[in-house]
Amino acid sequence: MSADDLKKVCEFLYRQTGMQFGENKRYYIERRVADRIAATHCPDFAAYFGQLRADAVERERLINAFTVNETYFYREEHQLACLSRSLLPDLITSRRPGDKIRIWSAPCSTGEEAYSIAIWLLENWRMVDAYNVEIVGSDIDTRALEAAHEGLYGERALSRLPPEVVNAYFEPSRRHRRQLINDLRESVTFTRANLVDGPSLTEQGVFDVIFCRNVLIYFDDASRLTAAKNLYDRLNPGGYLCLGHTESMSRISDRFLVRRFEDAVVFQRPGEAA
Repeated sequence: MSADDLKKVCEFLYRQTGMQFGENKRYYIERRVADRIAATHCPDFAAYFGQLRADAVERERLINAFTVNETYFYREEHQLACLSRSLLPDLITSRRPGDKIRIWSAPCSTGEEAYSIAIWLLENWRMVDAYNVEIVGSDIDTRALEAAHEGLYGERALSRLPPEVVNAYFEPSRRHRRQLINDLRESVTFTRANLVDGPSLTEQGVFDVIFCRNVLIYFDDASRLTAAKNLYDRLNPGGYLCLGHTESMSRISDRFLVRRFEDAVVFQRPGEAA
């Protein structure tokens, strides 16, 4: 790829996803673009880029090739503990039994993030049956979402779960992989969403808690600011945002309150004025 070709791909990915790539990722970029050129039988980069601009399916496939889906169950467990011990007890002070509580995992990767929330609440929040808890997992990678729907995981993804939890929520092992039981798979809704595309995110509705972990580190300052605004807009007043342990909303936007709980530091959309 020429320097101009590389620039075109990086600009395309930035516009579509907010993720920033450059010359320092040349080998990573070239490998993935070369795979897509071969898959589409295009004779060269120019022909492929022309197809990319005209073909929505191919745009989706190239984006899928660049997304990172490194995760496992009970990742950053301290935030799950904060959810059940602090965030939800705070939220339900203004709710009645039977009211809906919406939790969003974005990005959810191949499902481990969203399913971890469901399992954790079943195991650790005694009020889980008293409220209508809706969990939504979203990602920009359609292949990851297909894997999330299937709910089939290997030993590494399950390594942080206690054996009794694995046995309670997963089918017996087949070829070193275990599938989530059907009831749990049906309890989580999966949707495609792009954190830097505000208008499309309105379709997700608003949430009481959002987990958005380890994605803003791939954005530049402008994309982080856009994502922060979109996440703020997707939170109910008084709702909570959980970021990855290396991320801080305080360095991106001053619209959120910093809340320090026993288990974790999270960010809150201020409540409505009285």
